[in-house]
Amino acid sequence: MELSCKTEYTLLALLELTGHYNEGEPLQIRQIAAQQNIPDRYLEQLLATLRRGNLVRSQRGAKGGYLLAREPWTITLLDVINCLDGSTTPVSGNQKTVTTEESAIVQETWQDVRDRTNDILRDYTLQDLWEKLNNRQQLNIMYYI
Repeated sequence: MELSCKTEYTLLALLELTGHYNEGEPLQIRQIAAQQNIPDRYLEQLLATLRRGNLVRSQRGAKGGYLLAREPWTITLLDVINCLDGSTTPVSGNQKTVTTEESAIVQETWQDVRDRTNDILRDYTLQDLWEKLNNRQQLNIMYYI
């Protein structure tokens, strides 16, 4: 399993919105794109998907832009993956009919992997990622002093 470019860009954009959540001010696409080095047009598509999934909301007007639709501690990575993929199972397997004992063992093991992966994705929120980022930045600042 790999982290897709689509998922990485989405998480970077959501982290940017998380960092500005307490300000209550929307961020424009160009701001997010510049800060996270994401192509504007691609980010526009990603944010539209997130808006349809009720993870972000848009605000029109001169000071318009995007904000998180919910508190960052309530948005899990599983929510994000499900929104992007339009599914409730981010890690899926082959729906092949079991024909041998060996095949049954492989499918049962893969189901266990899916379940555990979903549990991990459900355990991490945007707030968790933001706190990890802040901790890392603090360590880097302290290292250079």
